[in-house]
Amino acid sequence: MYSRYLLQNGYVECLKEPCPSAEGCHMLLEAPKGECCSRCKGCTYQGKEYESGAEWRDPDDPCEVLTCKAGVVTVTKEQCYVPCADSMPPAPGTCCRTCMGCRVNGQTVHPGRVVQSLNDPCSMCQCSNGRLSCYKKACPVLHCSPSSVQPPKPGECCPSCKGSRSLMALSQEKCLLGTFLSSNGQSFMADRCTTCECSYGTNICRRPSCPVLDCPPEEQVTPEDSCCPQCPPRIKSSSHCVSNRVTYKDGESWQLDNCRSCDCQGGVIKCVAEMCPNSNKPCPPNYKLVDLPDQCCPKCEESDGVCTVFGDPHYRTFDGKFYSFQGSCKYQLAADCHNQTFSIRVTNDARDTKISSWTKTVSIKIGLMKINLGEKRRVKINGERVFVPEIRPEVIVTETEDRNSVLVESKVVGIKVLWDGNSFLEVSVPAKYKSKLCGLCGNFNHLPRDDLRTRDGRMVTDPYKFGNSWRVGGRKACSRGTNFESVAPTRCSKIMPKRGQKERLCRLLKSPQVFGNCHQHLSYHMYYKSCLVDMCECPSKTCYCESLTAYAHECNRLGLTLLTVPRNSNEG
Repeated sequence: MYSRYLLQNGYVECLKEPCPSAEGCHMLLEAPKGECCSRCKGCTYQGKEYESGAEWRDPDDPCEVLTCKAGVVTVTKEQCYVPCADSMPPAPGTCCRTCMGCRVNGQTVHPGRVVQSLNDPCSMCQCSNGRLSCYKKACPVLHCSPSSVQPPKPGECCPSCKGSRSLMALSQEKCLLGTFLSSNGQSFMADRCTTCECSYGTNICRRPSCPVLDCPPEEQVTPEDSCCPQCPPRIKSSSHCVSNRVTYKDGESWQLDNCRSCDCQGGVIKCVAEMCPNSNKPCPPNYKLVDLPDQCCPKCEESDGVCTVFGDPHYRTFDGKFYSFQGSCKYQLAADCHNQTFSIRVTNDARDTKISSWTKTVSIKIGLMKINLGEKRRVKINGERVFVPEIRPEVIVTETEDRNSVLVESKVVGIKVLWDGNSFLEVSVPAKYKSKLCGLCGNFNHLPRDDLRTRDGRMVTDPYKFGNSWRVGGRKACSRGTNFESVAPTRCSKIMPKRGQKERLCRLLKSPQVFGNCHQHLSYHMYYKSCLVDMCECPSKTCYCESLTAYAHECNRLGLTLLTVPRNSNEG
């Protein structure tokens, strides 16, 4: 799968990035000149071009619905049904009569959403301008052979094609449907209910739309001389319904869950389900898909801001900017600079090195409470040593499942701090702090380019000028004596590790056997670069582990899983 990249000399180079899915297309044409991705064959109808998947209506007859699928235009009539006694005429450009209010079978239909009948999955209702319209459409004609047809899944309306099929483009004088080749102007029967005609490379097929049924799918039967299923004759109407051993009166409605509701109509149970927007469509940048209580469909909401500190120290700000800063003093990492609801400070330790430093302690201040996180995951609250788990009205301190880190969660302000007791630190803040933060982790405004803003508001490009501006405390807070104004290292120590060893140890980040799932969604390059820096002057000989840990955390945060877990040893 590829996307395209145009070089300056006019040639097209195809890079390994995802193309649109070809699943279900059995008229997949090779990529046009100047493009890298294959395309599903579109349709030509009355002189206009339509892409595969398009749907439109006849401007002269709004009840006639047309769809294009893999070079086949399916023409059907929309079947309407009216779930109210006092319906109104169709709105301009629409087919079906409407009902005032947007409730059907006991369920509210939200604007822009569609509810689907559980008795007849092809029957749907939608709300527009406070008016409810309900309709049923016919399924499009499929281009694949019967052996490749996949029956509709539970709750789905139409069958689909399995897999895909690549073909060379035919001339405009020929049409292909499945394995049947026809000539321009030739008419034929696709099945006993569908008539088709070849029209300049596009199959134009007409099939009937079946009426809406109110009996369950398992009761529906299709007579041999009919194209549509029917309900069996009903002996007499009842004044009640029984569902899961519960009796409901005629006209009574009830909820099955957040998405489905039913009502009783003359002894017949009629149920509908809200259809959620395509959950495969990703949320916009800086948003995440979340399930909300008492709501049917997940919703895109602004993501929490996450700042990561690891290694010698490397910083990934709330807005995703990477930089390194080896200051060995005390610094403001993140703080609410508008309402002063919290602040987080870190103390960096040089660990007897000349140019390197690592995070040693973390100090969190929330209101009158002060939480200190020290080496080996020691925790103090207001100066008193505590042991996890520690649960208080204002804050919860727990240990992660792997027992490698402590997690501090503030109920008051909503921040979370993850600390491994050595050098890995992760700070999460809720979206309400957007554009309100300052410190080494940036301002959380979704713009990485302005994260290096000094305490006095100047924009700089040098991480050392930026980092030094956020130093707090006096000279005693620095572990290199008077050298508290840090400068960028000019070279890498050659004492440790041996030549080539650091590349070998850091190479685990590139390993598809370990991080293959991550590589498709998250670049490892900055983590690999950070790893090489960490191994320049590493007192423990295992500093490469810190970049691996940071990359693994970021993968897990994206919902990705590692294929294998790297061993924590000098051999990687």
